[in-house]
Amino acid sequence: MHLSVQKAAFDAGAELNAFSAGVVGAGAVVSFTGIVRDADGTLSAMEIEHYPGMTEAAIGAIITQAQTRWDLADVLVIHRYGRLEPGAQIMMVATAARHRVAAFEAAEFLMDYLKSRAPFWKKEFGHDGATWVAAKEEDESALTRW
Repeated sequence: MHLSVQKAAFDAGAELNAFSAGVVGAGAVVSFTGIVRDADGTLSAMEIEHYPGMTEAAIGAIITQAQTRWDLADVLVIHRYGRLEPGAQIMMVATAARHRVAAFEAAEFLMDYLKSRAPFWKKEFGHDGATWVAAKEEDESALTRW
């Protein structure tokens, strides 16, 4: 398991290459990289806050749950905090498994958890000021399949 909650930017290609090179016995590697989205052209930045220690423990627990539910060779989760501009990479998940279905399902499970339950607080800054990002119904409902 590789888990990093960090302020610094990361190179998704390099991270994926390093992760894949270290995997033994897997037939599939699935990855997802999330990007700060400016849906309506008004976002200037997003600020992500977290409590060090608590965040890593919570994400580590969900990674352990994924490893229990699916036969995974390895898992990588990177999540950034701090001020991020539109287009910046915000997070990355990679899973390695003997078979692709387990790798895909585990990656989706982790992404759904990170979107809805990981202890991060997000504030968006735009032309009209700053607002805290509220949970979205579609993100919450995505958890029901797990």
